[in-house]
Amino acid sequence: MRFRGVIFDLDGTLLDSIADIGTAANRVLEELGKPTHPIPAYQFLVGDGVSVLFQRALPQTIADHALMSQCIKLFEEAYSEEWNKRSKPYNGIPILLNSLLEARLRVGILSNKPEEFTIRCSNYFFPNVPFDLVVGHSDRFPRKPDPASACWMAQQWEVDSNRIAYVGDTNTDMKTAVGAGFFAIGVTWGFRPESELREHGAMQLVHSATELQDFLLGA
Repeated sequence: MRFRGVIFDLDGTLLDSIADIGTAANRVLEELGKPTHPIPAYQFLVGDGVSVLFQRALPQTIADHALMSQCIKLFEEAYSEEWNKRSKPYNGIPILLNSLLEARLRVGILSNKPEEFTIRCSNYFFPNVPFDLVVGHSDRFPRKPDPASACWMAQQWEVDSNRIAYVGDTNTDMKTAVGAGFFAIGVTWGFRPESELREHGAMQLVHSATELQDFLLGA
C-alpha cells in the first residue's frame, strides 16, 4: 500500500458546514449593520481562517484592525450557537474513515478553522473515529497553506511525507499538500471547482467517498 497516513481538511472535505458558517458570519454582518451574503457565496469566502473570511466578506477589515477584532469576537460567539445546526458529514465519509483505520493507516485532520471548533466538530460529527491527530488554527502554527503544521503532523507520526496523502477541497489545501511534500488529493464535492484544484497542484481528483477509499487503499 502506497500510503501510511491520510490527513483531511475538515470543512468542505469531511463536513458539509457552509450553511452554519455562513449563517454565523451573516449574523455578525447584520449586527454591524453591513450587507450580508447569500449562503452559497461563502464557498468562496471560507478556507483561510476567520480573519480572511471577513477580509473577503467585509473588505474594509483589511485596514481596520479594530473592526477585524470585533468581527472575530462576534463570529466566535455566533458560531458557537450555529456550528451543529445544519452541518453534517458528506455521504460515505464515516465509512471511509473507519475503512482507513481498519487498514491501519494513520488518519488526521488539519483545518484553518479555530482549533477549539475543529476539535469540537471532529468529536461531535465523528464520535466513533479515533483520529490520531486533530489540528486546527492556533498560535502554534501559521495558517495553511503554510506547510508547518502539516510537516509537524508527519513528524509526530514518524512517516515520510511521500507516504502521506492530504485530502482537501480548496487551493489552500492543494498548496499545503505540495508544500509539505504530500500527495495532493482534491475532492470535487466541496466548496471549490475542479479547475481550482488542478491549477494548484492536485495530483488526483475524486468524486465520491467510495472512489477516494478505493484510491487510498488500492494505491
